[in-house]
Amino acid sequence: MDAPLPLNIVKCTQCGGELHPDEGQIFLTCPYCSSTVYLDKSQVVFHWYLAPTLDEARARAGLARWMSGNETVKDLDKKSQVVSSSFEYFPVWYFKRRSVHGKEEIVLEPAAATSVSEIRRLPLLAGDLRNYETGVEAQSTPPTVPLEAALDWAEARQIPRHEIAERALVHLPLFTFKYNYLGQPYTAIVEAGTGRVFANIYPAKAEAPYRMVGGLAALVFLCLATFPVIGYFFDSGQGFGIGLLACSGLGVLAAPALFALAAWVAAKI
Repeated sequence: MDAPLPLNIVKCTQCGGELHPDEGQIFLTCPYCSSTVYLDKSQVVFHWYLAPTLDEARARAGLARWMSGNETVKDLDKKSQVVSSSFEYFPVWYFKRRSVHGKEEIVLEPAAATSVSEIRRLPLLAGDLRNYETGVEAQSTPPTVPLEAALDWAEARQIPRHEIAERALVHLPLFTFKYNYLGQPYTAIVEAGTGRVFANIYPAKAEAPYRMVGGLAALVFLCLATFPVIGYFFDSGQGFGIGLLACSGLGVLAAPALFALAAWVAAKI
C-alpha cells in the first residue's frame, strides 16, 4: 500500500506528478503536464473554463431576441428596462456520467449560490473546454459548494455516484442582466460561450387565452361530430350521409375562423 502523502502534497489527476500547494491555495497548474486542477478538501479534480464568444453588446442582443420570442409576453423587449449588467466566470461542477448501458451524459450542478439554477440545462461539450488560466481569475466567482454536496444533489436526481466517470470544476462565462417589467424586477443570464439565455422566473405568456381558444375549437368540432349521429337517428337511410356532409362543410368554414382567432390571440398576448 502506498504511504499517504503529506498534507501539503497532492497528485495531479492527469500525470500523477506531485503538486505542492501553498496554504489556502486551491487553483494549481501542474508543472509536469500543464493540467489545471482544483483542490476541494484534498480531492483533486480537473479545472476548466469555457471561453466567451460574445461581448456585452452581443449578449444584450441575444437577450432581446429571447425577450421577443414565443415564451415571453408580447413586446417584453420593448416594454422592459435593463437596469444593470455584470460579467463573471461562474463555477459549476461538471460530471460525466457513464450508465451501465455505456451511454454518456454530461451533468452540471452549480458550484456557488445562484438564483438561476436553469444553467444545469446548458449543453456543455468537453471539446469546448480549456485549461483554466490565471488571467481570468479576477473575474471568477470562487466555488462555495463542496464536491460532496454536488454529488449528493446528483444522486437526488437519480444519478448514482458509481456511474460518474469524470469530475471537474468548470467556470462558465455569464452575463447577468437585471431588468424591470411593469414595476417588477427580473433576472436573466446570457451564457457568453453558447449564447443561451436562462431565467427561472420571467414574464411568460398567459396560458388562459390559449386554453380558451383550444377549448372553443374542441367544443365546435365536438358539436359538428354529432351531426352524422343526429342524422342517423332521424333517418337511418340518408340521414347519416347528410349529417356527415353538413359536418364536413361547416368544419371547412369553422377552421379558418378558429385559426384567425388563434392568430389574433397570439398577436395580442
